[in-house]
Amino acid sequence: MAKTRIGISLDGEHAERIRAHAERAGMDVSACLVNAATRQVAETEAMEGRFSHIDAVIAAAEAEAAELPALPEPGDDDLTGAERRGVREAVGLVLGGDAPIRVDSHPGNAA
Repeated sequence: MAKTRIGISLDGEHAERIRAHAERAGMDVSACLVNAATRQVAETEAMEGRFSHIDAVIAAAEAEAAELPALPEPGDDDLTGAERRGVREAVGLVLGGDAPIRVDSHPGNAA
């Protein structure tokens, strides 16, 4: 099979690390790069194959959700005080830090 040349550009530090790695592995730089790239392609294809059914389920769920009617706007009485505190705690866990988080009864006013 005829070989195809592919040119790449990279900074000197990466080039030197690749040269050193290839030498340790007993390969020339081209063989080392081809080996790494083909392994990455095989891993990606294997993962895509393994999760393709999940991706299809997600795509179907997203398409179904896009057809659902919009939810009504939340009103002032939709959350109890305890629920608001729970939301504050959950957002605090997600965002981290000690910054105060305000959850008002009006949508779009959380700070």
